Amino acid sequence: MTGEAFPDPLAANSSWELDPPRPIIPIPAIMSGNLRGKRVLIGLPGLGWRSDLRADEKVIQGSRTYVPVMPESEWYRAESEKTEVFAALVPVDRVWVEDFGISGSSRQNGNQLVSLDEPSRRPPTSAAHANSLTGCRAVRLLDDGGEQRDLRVTTELYTSESGDICARVANELEWYRWSWNGRFPQTLEVPAELLWIE
Repeated sequence: MTGEAFPDPLAANSSWELDPPRPIIPIPAIMSGNLRGKRVLIGLPGLGWRSDLRADEKVIQGSRTYVPVMPESEWYRAESEKTEVFAALVPVDRVWVEDFGISGSSRQNGNQLVSLDEPSRRPPTSAAHANSLTGCRAVRLLDDGGEQRDLRVTTELYTSESGDICARVANELEWYRWSWNGRFPQTLEVPAELLWIE
């Protein structure tokens, strides 16, 4: 033996990292099954889109199909407090459901032009490269390769006591409940390399 140490497999492959989370891929609600609780976008091609909404099951009135749509905060409140909330009835052809693509399938660099015929696909952005984090929807990558979604970021990036670059997140129900009752949500410190903005 020459006294050489065995090479560290992670050091040999220093480019190893977890795949980014799956991107948001909007699909027409008319092509979707169960809509209850799904994140949706509403709008008209060529004019624009509104997000941060949740849907309930489709309803038929006369010969038209509608989707009850409400702000996400109202949906969480209705689910949490078991109350009725107002939902606008939006024609099904003006509703798109947020679905997930394949991880790493739509990486983008910088701003790119999009078609106005449908809502744009949203690739995730690393928290380390985002302009602002507080209030943004977030995805936490898990050690097993899974994803934890339905999170909101409560801070910008900071240096933790251990010297890591981190941000704090809360689950969305607690994030919205904060505005109803004023109680600060329980948060979790997440290293920046494991945190992505949806």
